[in-house]
Amino acid sequence: MEAVFLTFVFVLAIFLGFELISKVPSTLHTPLMSGSNAISGITLIGALASVKTDSLGFAAFLGTLAVVFATINVVGGYAVTNRMLEMFKKKDQGENK
Repeated sequence: MEAVFLTFVFVLAIFLGFELISKVPSTLHTPLMSGSNAISGITLIGALASVKTDSLGFAAFLGTLAVVFATINVVGGYAVTNRMLEMFKKKDQGENK
């Protein structure tokens, strides 16, 4: 019963996330992405805490994998956000001459 309930919640989250993201105007994508990067930073802290376990087996491997993926997500997200913000900056008139 628990697996069916968790699957239902997961599928519901997929549909809800898709509906919410598709309704966001393009001018709000950058602030939304910055907020998502902050949440990924919290995920990174949780992943670091999970690596600190006493067991050196599968849990430590999954914790290390979580740290790697969360780091990639945070760094890549901030790089994309920075690039998007560069698009909104005004170009200097002196550079075109």
